[in-house]
Amino acid sequence: MKLSLITLLFLISISSSTNQIFPKQDNDELIIGTWELQGFYHYDGNEITDTVPTTDGYRQIKMYTKDHVMWTRYVPKDSIEWFGYGSYVASENQLIETLEYGSESMMNVIDTLRIFTFELQISENEYSQITVDEEGNRIFSENYKRIE
Repeated sequence: MKLSLITLLFLISISSSTNQIFPKQDNDELIIGTWELQGFYHYDGNEITDTVPTTDGYRQIKMYTKDHVMWTRYVPKDSIEWFGYGSYVASENQLIETLEYGSESMMNVIDTLRIFTFELQISENEYSQITVDEEGNRIFSENYKRIE
């Protein structure tokens, strides 16, 4: 009994000190909501080289619940439908989306690539999901604004 109590106290002290060193990140809760794509950045290395706003009529909406993500894209001059659904994990600086199914065009992508990993930059009303190369250099980002 005495050994169990000492072990329990030891585990609690380790847990408390770990939480002080690595505080829980709330990005998984912060991302919950509805977001609309505002534009794109293109990078050279880690420097933004081009900012591209969305075109008139183009809409891309992403919705995050506690465990799932769903997105849809409307492009007025394109008859191809785009939407996807799956799960996600958001940590301090990373967003990982695992798509389960989507539109026919998205299923062609999912057949070869199902897990999408991004660098995540997020605040209360904006976030960017940044695609990086194998060496960690930023390539491209989608930049969203909270709409709900």
